[in-house]
Amino acid sequence: MDTAAIVQELEAERDRLESAIAALTGGRAHIQRAQPIGGGKRHLSVAARKKIGEAMRKRWAERKKQMG
Repeated sequence: MDTAAIVQELEAERDRLESAIAALTGGRAHIQRAQPIGGGKRHLSVAARKKIGEAMRKRWAERKKQMG
């Protein structure tokens, strides 16, 4: 059995389970699915990157002071 067929069977089983859950809960249950891999990445603003960079440099300087 090839991978595509296995995926198709698993998706069909998932759909059957979701239908059964909806029937048992009166349709109130909403099942969240994971976002696709590589989906929307978060981006930091220039100001946020600068703030994080300054904080890290400060931590590194303190650690360097403690170590030697």
